[in-house]
Amino acid sequence: MNELQSGQVVELTVLEEQGSRWLLTDGHIEIPLNSSDVQAPLTIGERIKVFLYADRRGNLQATSAIPEILQGEYGWARVIKVTKEGAFVDIGSSREVLVKGEDLPPLESVWPEVGDHLFLTLRTDRNGDLFGRLITEEKVNELYEGAFEDMHNKNIKARPYRLLPVGSFLLGIEEPYRIFVHESEMEAEPRLGQEVEVRIIAVKEDGSLNGSMLPRKHERLGQDAQAVYEYLQSVGGKMPFGDKSTPEEITEMFHMSKGAFKRALGTLMKAGKIKQQDGWTEIL
Repeated sequence: MNELQSGQVVELTVLEEQGSRWLLTDGHIEIPLNSSDVQAPLTIGERIKVFLYADRRGNLQATSAIPEILQGEYGWARVIKVTKEGAFVDIGSSREVLVKGEDLPPLESVWPEVGDHLFLTLRTDRNGDLFGRLITEEKVNELYEGAFEDMHNKNIKARPYRLLPVGSFLLGIEEPYRIFVHESEMEAEPRLGQEVEVRIIAVKEDGSLNGSMLPRKHERLGQDAQAVYEYLQSVGGKMPFGDKSTPEEITEMFHMSKGAFKRALGTLMKAGKIKQQDGWTEIL
């Protein structure tokens, strides 16, 4: 006889109804199923498929809400709560699952937030408690799909599954492409599981991808102009910065090169939003 264990999906027989729960059996032991976890009307003697989990006392319980992610299978799980313990995720069942803090990045500032998604599988400890286990690099190498050359310069929605000081490793959401974004190709480090848009800048021989989270040049010009205009608005519409300002002044105040600053001013003047006069820049 195979021993029933937490984390399994099994088929059991409906034995009887007891108040607010049903009793199921494999012919040897009885396992309770709360009425709130019943997906469809039950009849005594019928066979139903259920997911087994351990309650707080370590006793097996059943639910007919079969998780979308099982042991040995990987998928995206939405984060529904974050505490000092770690991140609790929704696996599509009545049971939420914890990804322990020790398995998350050392810096809590890049821990996932509610609504982010983690790519994981299920695991159980010796007590039968369920936990989420993040995908490993070895497993990613088994699962990811090779990309094609024509993906160069395309935008892909992806989520980070591994964060390192040198950059972030991500998986495509619609297709499991493996993407690496170097730290020089991002304005800020993303959170684990955060949905981002990545522009593909290289397709490697093994089918993996290199990406960038920085906007394209024409998009950067728009963002730089917007940043300058918002600064002008914040200081009353007039600033002592313009074409004649030094590169050091521009970098210190706007965190951009003087060339980028001059292009931003040019964009704003062409749009009729500003004017320059006597070393000052003003909103029109």
